[in-house]
Amino acid sequence: MFCFLPISYSAATKNEQNPSGIDGIYIYQITPDRRGGKAYKLVYLVNAQIDVAWRFKTDFDNNFLVENKYIQVHHFVAQNGNKVITEDKYTNGPDVVFRWQTTIFPQAKRLEFVLLNPEQCRQKFHYGFIQLKSVPEGTQVTQVAYFDFLGSSLWANYPWGGGMKDFLSYTAHWEQKTILHLKNRYHDKHSK
Repeated sequence: MFCFLPISYSAATKNEQNPSGIDGIYIYQITPDRRGGKAYKLVYLVNAQIDVAWRFKTDFDNNFLVENKYIQVHHFVAQNGNKVITEDKYTNGPDVVFRWQTTIFPQAKRLEFVLLNPEQCRQKFHYGFIQLKSVPEGTQVTQVAYFDFLGSSLWANYPWGGGMKDFLSYTAHWEQKTILHLKNRYHDKHSK
């Protein structure tokens, strides 16, 4: 549910066959949910081994997320088995708490997320997944999301600051920088 910074954005980002990106960050508009709305696929690299990246991505009870300029508040609510509930308030959305359920699949290094209170957040739906993959450069992160809200088409296609491309590219860069800064915290095999 995180990734960002300016990258080239042209007609090439409209489909998965022609990605566009800088610094190994690629943003694609993909076929949306059958109910409508928009969807994206974000792919980027982090300079960390997959186990470190996994511990970082699954550290839900943290205080570093609010260092991301788009996250005003972050709270870990509960964990029951492989399901985690978190609440976030964003600087660029309605003044409400977004309640997320994330299902953790450790063996597959996959997280599946769904917005539990879409109506309260002025959305019809919002869900997706994050998949980690070990590559020689570190870890490849693929995030796919499907969403629908009033203005989602404008937001997804807006090529300047404040649009989807800007939001996702900033988040990817923020995560790349943050994981490097926190890498030692997640290096120990016995941590989380």
